[in-house]
Amino acid sequence: MRDLVRCALVIAATTSWHTSAQSNDSAAELSIGGLRFMQTNAISMESEELRIALDSISIRYQFANLSGKPVTLTVAFPLPDIDLSEPESIVLPAGDPLNFVAFETKVDGRPAKFTFDQRAWIGDKDVSSLLSQLQFPMLPIGTREVRIADLREATREKLLSNGLLTAIGNSDNGRPIYSFAWIVKTSAVRQQTFPPDRSVTVEHRYRPSVGTAADTILRTPLRKNKALAGQIEQYKKDFCITDGMLTGLDRLAGKGALQERRISYVLHTGANWAAPIKTFKLVVDPGGKERFVSFCSTGLKPVENRPFEYEATNFKPDTDLKVLVVGKF
Repeated sequence: MRDLVRCALVIAATTSWHTSAQSNDSAAELSIGGLRFMQTNAISMESEELRIALDSISIRYQFANLSGKPVTLTVAFPLPDIDLSEPESIVLPAGDPLNFVAFETKVDGRPAKFTFDQRAWIGDKDVSSLLSQLQFPMLPIGTREVRIADLREATREKLLSNGLLTAIGNSDNGRPIYSFAWIVKTSAVRQQTFPPDRSVTVEHRYRPSVGTAADTILRTPLRKNKALAGQIEQYKKDFCITDGMLTGLDRLAGKGALQERRISYVLHTGANWAAPIKTFKLVVDPGGKERFVSFCSTGLKPVENRPFEYEATNFKPDTDLKVLVVGKF
């Protein structure tokens, strides 16, 4: 899911504007506290084509300048948030602690330069500088993995006293078990000039962080387990699972074990441009047969005779996408 540059920019009411990610391009202001997403009425998103697959996410935008003058913005693309309180559920597709999803971008067909803004948060408190003072990696997983159990006592106490660790229980011998307490937010940021006389095409591609389960809570025995009722309801809420899908999964379960994959995509920042997205297209590729796809698709309509394709006109996303793929893997 759910980041970049360490300077403060002030929005200038002139021809050139400075505005600025577990995601859609969005104008944002870069301030001391990090990225602050904001709305611009100068640029509209004419179209967006989003393709979500288990091994790759690609997005193609068409932007138009409505102002009649060249407009330069700081544009940010938020990468997935990394919640370090559940490190066992995190999959980093690439080894780079900044570009951990192998993000790349093109503008009008040419590779574009970008930087990263990455910050650590506990609630609404930015703890990035605190981690820097302690000389502790902001993303202590993957190639920079830090095991809390291996920390020196002095280091662990510093993290504890500053609220960067939280107790989550005790081991069999009664010793406390801790987890990291912060969320890492990362965005790819670039300067983009939009000329007044033509559209600008922007393309992004990255490898998603995919949640994986060798089983699924949607299997009939688990689905009917009263102890799991709360989790089942949360699944239905997050992914808008239908009775028809459950019936299909029950039939498929007779052919062997079912697994699931989960992908999140930050969609709501696409509403920060002038007017709604004129044409929006979504393709969800499950990566194989005998798999079901489910997500909450407010405002999207299935394309006739094209499974897993959806579209909308004058689309204004107000939520993010959580995609569930369940079936045979």
